[in-house]
Amino acid sequence: MLLVLCVDLDDDLGRKTGLDTPVVGRQNVEDAAVALATADPEDSDVNVLFQGIRVHDELLEEEDEEVEVAAVTGLEGSDVKANRAIGEEIDTVLASLSTGEPIHAIVISDGAQDESVLPVIRSRVPIDGVRRVVVRQAQNLESMYYTMKQVLADPETRGTILVPLGILLLIYPFVTIASFFDVPGAVVLGLISALLGLYTLFRGLGLESAVDDAADRARNVLYAGRVTIITYVAAAALLVVGGVRGIELLQTVTDGISGDPAPGLVLAALVHGAVEWFAAAGITSSLGQVTDEYLHDRFKWRYLNAPFYVSAIAIVLYALSGFFIPDGIAGVQTFELPGLAVALTVGTLLGVLSTLTFAVAESRYPTAPEGDQPASVTHD
Repeated sequence: MLLVLCVDLDDDLGRKTGLDTPVVGRQNVEDAAVALATADPEDSDVNVLFQGIRVHDELLEEEDEEVEVAAVTGLEGSDVKANRAIGEEIDTVLASLSTGEPIHAIVISDGAQDESVLPVIRSRVPIDGVRRVVVRQAQNLESMYYTMKQVLADPETRGTILVPLGILLLIYPFVTIASFFDVPGAVVLGLISALLGLYTLFRGLGLESAVDDAADRARNVLYAGRVTIITYVAAAALLVVGGVRGIELLQTVTDGISGDPAPGLVLAALVHGAVEWFAAAGITSSLGQVTDEYLHDRFKWRYLNAPFYVSAIAIVLYALSGFFIPDGIAGVQTFELPGLAVALTVGTLLGVLSTLTFAVAESRYPTAPEGDQPASVTHD
């Protein structure tokens, strides 16, 4: 009996079609080939299966003995495990063939890698021949053109290959143009090298997905018309102004004392000069967020705590930092112990009262939609 054995070492048939292997019988192998061709028309194992069917039909007409065709698969990854899996499937195929005749095999494969399993097959059944399937179009220029066209049409491959190649090809023109403006060529080469390094690092760390997600979120925010866009920009400007104001106040304090300021005094001056602007930034951004929540029907009374909390913290920090700054410095508001106690009390009361006020408002005037309210329970 002749057994036409189609070998798929990396189990493309099982992984891509979900079929159980081994596949035995002409009709079963043909159905499996059609399923694999439907799942992945470019898989070379499709040709192996159809070639096995063709060899089966030819031998059935030419030979007087029985002919059967089967497809066996291995495993993706390890060649050793794949060979063992194929050996187990061959044992299954041989056990399913009810014949009293000796069995000889003809192996069909698509390359040298699949043929590495030949010793495993030969240990179980004699091999009369090996046929390697080579797609005819893969040997001419047309196939090469088609392959290059497919590679260049893929956005990921195009970005990975063409961008670095384009930068490298631009080195000579950039150096030539730089020479007309008396710019050293080393500067141009260093700049291009830095661009290539950043691009390689960007691709190596896989940051393109994070950048794409950030761009999508920013575009969605712009299209949604959120108030937070304006308030965040204003808050950023206030933070910059606050940082500059803190540095200016530190310089004023430094000029108003003798010697170098202590680390605690430096921190106090920076906080004292910047905290008002930082508080304004926090209040601005929180009000924008509260407005967006209200416009999207997600408003809660407790969201209004944020501006009051920011104000309370700012009052405490402003008074505390002013307490550590020496008196007598022009343009600096300092605090004595009674003033610090008043500021701490006001900040604490402001936070507590806002929390209680909005908690009461939430309980008496709930803002949750009707669908979010718990269903009432009725008793018969």
